[in-house]
Amino acid sequence: MQQTIDVAIVGAGYMAGEHARAFAAIAGVRIAGVCGRRRDRAEALAAQHGAPVFDDIGRMAADTRAAIVVVAVNELSMAAVCRDVFKHPWLTFLEKPVGVDWPQAREIADQAARAGTRAYVALNRRSYASTRQALAALAEGQGPRLVSVLDQQDMAAAAAGGQPAEVVRNYMFANSIHLVDYFNCFCRGRVREVVCPVPWSPDVPGHVVAVVRYDSGDSGVYQAVWNGPGPWSCTATNDAVRVELRPLERLGIQRRGERRLTEVAPDPIDSEFKPGLMWQARQVLEAHAGRPHTLASIGDALDSMALVADIYGMRGDG
Repeated sequence: MQQTIDVAIVGAGYMAGEHARAFAAIAGVRIAGVCGRRRDRAEALAAQHGAPVFDDIGRMAADTRAAIVVVAVNELSMAAVCRDVFKHPWLTFLEKPVGVDWPQAREIADQAARAGTRAYVALNRRSYASTRQALAALAEGQGPRLVSVLDQQDMAAAAAGGQPAEVVRNYMFANSIHLVDYFNCFCRGRVREVVCPVPWSPDVPGHVVAVVRYDSGDSGVYQAVWNGPGPWSCTATNDAVRVELRPLERLGIQRRGERRLTEVAPDPIDSEFKPGLMWQARQVLEAHAGRPHTLASIGDALDSMALVADIYGMRGDG
């Protein structure tokens, strides 16, 4: 008889609901409880899954004895929530970003290490079918990889959408992390150097250009347009293939000797659920069972937060 795996949810907003929907669709998984800052939203999410509502993380952990907790709270709440979550022996799955900026991300990672918590982060672009297909195609070649990322952000739009001022000031961590993480996904090895020929100007947000070099010989070129138009896209090229994600959920492949991209059929699961979330949920279950998985660790997320900080000159720790 299959044992039921209980999953607890901290947070009751949009992403908490999307994660809960993905986990609940897997046979043998039950949403065991919801704890949210806003009681009305927590009750609504819990009702969708027939789960109880809790006002306290510790009480939810004790009463449900959940094996897994999904934390999907806003950036400004993440550090305080993690302090409570890390007190309990469940596997922890954190929505990104891990904190509002680089110092807070490092603090949260340190908390997890001190607590001995198994913590992973929902860098869900890595879990897109398009990304996984792109990595498989790149494995056909052996040479160095050149990865190009186009980013676009609008601080005025973020503020108009209700984002707090501190989140808007750090929007490269809150939202550009989606794009910057592609470098650490597609490039091999460790970052050796970051050079910024067109640096970030917080007083006059505009264009940002950075070159990222890895000790494997792979390289990345980052271009961002702030407060202006532009698409999100990522390409990666080696001696055998060129892959292009534009939009990020769709993949085109151009092999050496060909003159045009061949579109790869998307995985229907990324239409049925928010892209990447069902794959991630299944990988969380693999990690819980002690089997191989493809989740990003909290250390992986910290590396990408550090890369954002280096590109934008916001490391501040020498």
